[in-house]
Amino acid sequence: MAFLEIDKLHKSFGPLTVVEKFELAVEKGEFVSFLGPSGCGKTTTLRMVAGFEQPTTGAIRIDGKDVTDKRPNQRNIGMVFQSYALFPNMTIADNVGFGLRVAKRPAAEIAKRVDEMLNLIKLPKVSQRYPYQLSGGQQQRVALARALAIKPQVLLLDEPLSALDAKIRVSLRTEIRAIQRELGITTIYVTHDQEEALSISDRICVMNEGRVEQIGAPFEIYNYPRTRFVASFVGTLNVLKGKVTDPAAGKMEIDGQGIVVAKGLAGAKAGEERSVALRPEVAHLEIGGAGGAGAAGANRMNGTVDEVHFLGSVVRIRVRFKDNTISLDTFNKPSAPPPERGQKVAVSFARDALLVLEGA
Repeated sequence: MAFLEIDKLHKSFGPLTVVEKFELAVEKGEFVSFLGPSGCGKTTTLRMVAGFEQPTTGAIRIDGKDVTDKRPNQRNIGMVFQSYALFPNMTIADNVGFGLRVAKRPAAEIAKRVDEMLNLIKLPKVSQRYPYQLSGGQQQRVALARALAIKPQVLLLDEPLSALDAKIRVSLRTEIRAIQRELGITTIYVTHDQEEALSISDRICVMNEGRVEQIGAPFEIYNYPRTRFVASFVGTLNVLKGKVTDPAAGKMEIDGQGIVVAKGLAGAKAGEERSVALRPEVAHLEIGGAGGAGAAGANRMNGTVDEVHFLGSVVRIRVRFKDNTISLDTFNKPSAPPPERGQKVAVSFARDALLVLEGA
């Protein structure tokens, strides 16, 4: 039995359904991210787990106990909000120890726990300061310490880094993950930032329009998306439209050029329109040459350089075939300048790098 079970959760506001048939089993100590665009239902689901929203139907169980109808203060859950939600009239020590005081713990125990938490977040000398005297990143660390001070069974984080600048976000998300691993606490993390979710999660739950699109490890979500939405939302994706010429052999024609798909065309019929997709990093640029089979049977298509975007260590090049275009990434090499717009090139990619998406 999983430590946290979310069973067929459904939430409606009048005629509007915001979460539909949400199911997830989270193991003890696991770090799971809810990833999706604004309005997909990820925060509403988190709030139902926390007890701030009551599900229309469904159940929530923590360590085998049904908490669906329990109030937030009866669930032993720690919550970190996007806006920090620190009490401005309290010192940092009082903020961190607030939950323990509500629980009427002894003063000595509170003081000891506050010191432990401030050392954990690497801010041992700010106990007598007030929130306005700290930076945004420091305030969010304090909010995390406050959530952890009560020794919750589950830690919930609702886009905790979205108000911070990019450099601090990267540093703080690494710290959050390190603390979570050190404590071994079961954690759900809500974000719309795909890089954030991919970098720190054990598993990712991708949501869209109130439904779960796919649940899996970051490697699986990125490399083996099951739907067009997951493939396009997580990372950059090239989608090429063409016609099936020989479904048994996995052959297609895109803009008059033949390619072969390693798998995924078994149920198609000759002449059907299909879309295939591939990531920018799996395509390789070649100068000149004819299309067709490349090295070791790889696909190879002729095209023209449409755009060149210099991104520092990476150069993103867009190549147009006819109706279809493809973006690919190459490393910046000072000794080898990128091609120019209008230059004739070829693009090669392995057969098994192509994805045939559901609903394509």
